[in-house]
Amino acid sequence: MHKPGDRAAVVREFAESAGGTMEAYYLMFGKYDGLVIYDVRDSASAAAVSLRVRSSDAFSHFETHEILPADQINPILEKASELRYRPPRT
Repeated sequence: MHKPGDRAAVVREFAESAGGTMEAYYLMFGKYDGLVIYDVRDSASAAAVSLRVRSSDAFSHFETHEILPADQINPILEKASELRYRPPRT
């Protein structure tokens, strides 16, 4: 508030430094103040981004979620149906 600036540009540059792209940057009302959608090459890169941001102490709360395209659901369901699982203590 006291030092306004182009926060989206900072986030875009950070995503690019991780080998990715920022797809969207939103400010929100409610439990969370913002939402960023970025695309990086793999889960390890996303984890690195998350760890780096969390280590900055710039946010009181920060979450990272991997999203999957809807067309991936059938192969995931097929793989899940092939897995053997026995709940503990059964």
